[in-house]
Amino acid sequence: MGKVQICICLGSSCFARGNEKNLQVIEDFMAEHNLQDGIDLDFGCCLCQGACAGGPNVTINGKTYGNVDPGMMLELLRKNFPEIK
Repeated sequence: MGKVQICICLGSSCFARGNEKNLQVIEDFMAEHNLQDGIDLDFGCCLCQGACAGGPNVTINGKTYGNVDPGMMLELLRKNFPEIK
C-alpha cells in the first residue's frame, strides 16, 4: 500500500465550518507520531471540492468525507494509520 493521501478543503465554506480545527488535528497527529509530509504521507490543502453543503470536507485516498468534525478527523487518521496506537 502506498502513502496515505490527505487533501483538506480550505474553501471558505469548509474552512468556516470547521476545517480550521481539522487542519490542527492533522498537524498535531503528524507531530505526535513523527509523520512527515512527502515521506510518511502526502498531505495537502485544496480549494473548493464542490460539495460545500456537506462540509467541512476532507479527501483521504480518493474518498471524500463530509461533515468532518475533529473527533471524526482523528478517527479517520487512526483508521488510515493502523500501525500507530
